[in-house]
Amino acid sequence: MRLTIFWERMADHFGPVYAESFARDHVMSELGGRTVYQALDAGWEAKDVWRAVCAAVDIPADKR
Repeated sequence: MRLTIFWERMADHFGPVYAESFARDHVMSELGGRTVYQALDAGWEAKDVWRAVCAAVDIPADKR
């Protein structure tokens, strides 16, 4: 998954403003105690981060 697709999905689900806030501030156990930005900066693949976000906030299967 390209980062542009990842950010489009984040914005579609959370809205563009809250997606940024969520990615910056929400620490997730699914990402090893990291935020979305920290996980991406640490080298996690965008698809794996998206899967973690989906699991954390229970995004419907048709949006995954």
